[in-house]
Amino acid sequence: MFMHNKRLQYTVRVSEPNPRLATMMLEQFGGADGELAAAMRYFTQGLGEDDAGRKDLLLDIATEELSHLEVIGSIVAMLNKGVKAQLSEGQLAETELYQMIGASGASAKESLLFGGGPSLTDSAGVPWTAAYVDSRGEPTVDLRSNIAAEARAKIVYERLINITDDPGIKEALGFLMTREIAHQKSFEKALYAIENNFPSGKLPGVEAFANVYVNTSQGEGDAEGPWNSGEQWDRIDDLERTMPIDGGDGLASVTLQESDAEALTRLSARTLSNPASEPMTGVDLGAGPGAGRTTDDDKSGAVDIEDAVAMAAERD
Repeated sequence: MFMHNKRLQYTVRVSEPNPRLATMMLEQFGGADGELAAAMRYFTQGLGEDDAGRKDLLLDIATEELSHLEVIGSIVAMLNKGVKAQLSEGQLAETELYQMIGASGASAKESLLFGGGPSLTDSAGVPWTAAYVDSRGEPTVDLRSNIAAEARAKIVYERLINITDDPGIKEALGFLMTREIAHQKSFEKALYAIENNFPSGKLPGVEAFANVYVNTSQGEGDAEGPWNSGEQWDRIDDLERTMPIDGGDGLASVTLQESDAEALTRLSARTLSNPASEPMTGVDLGAGPGAGRTTDDDKSGAVDIEDAVAMAAERD
């Protein structure tokens, strides 16, 4: 059960309307790393959580994220007050109002449909979607995802702080950014309170492959470090050893029922290609300059680079 307190968790003081800045702020209102996505992620995880401690943590933070949604939404609303007033009352001339809306960088839908109010979209006008909620119902997976989500949100807040000189907005964004740090710390503690939290899930990895590092991108720029070298790793630089790494023949196979095998034999015979044929195709018939070699040598249309440059110069 929820009860709303009319006071914000952090006071919003906006110096002057700025619809373009409001559009950018929407990234943390209805964007992939925004406050609504965070609240829904943690609520759904909390409702499905069986551990009393983690359930309490998730529901606490989910509820706080809704208060953060209110803070960022209030910033958007204050920044859009000028646009809202003019759209509602139409005091400006048509051309001036058109320019005001266009200068915001917002989508027409945001201005016309939502009237300058905060919309559940990101800064590009893309509607919020539940696809932003990436929970998997496994605590060691979801907590790691939550840690990453808080880190991503902090970076977005940093960038928003960097694009405004409004001191009140900077303060409010600084608060929201700092709460991302605090939540990350809580999720880290919850993760490491789970004994044997890596690897995620119940099944162990296959021992033969758990310590293998395959150097698949070779050449200038190759580097070594604790992520790919040392006692922890069996590093493979000879890629022939990985094809196949399981010691099999590296081919795909399936055991078929007799009727399916017969049908596939007929399919292969019906669709068999003839490598000795040299058919005339539509490309051959329509080939012109620049087509390259074709079946009909007289219509190859092939030209070298110098001829192509000369032909282009003549056309110009």
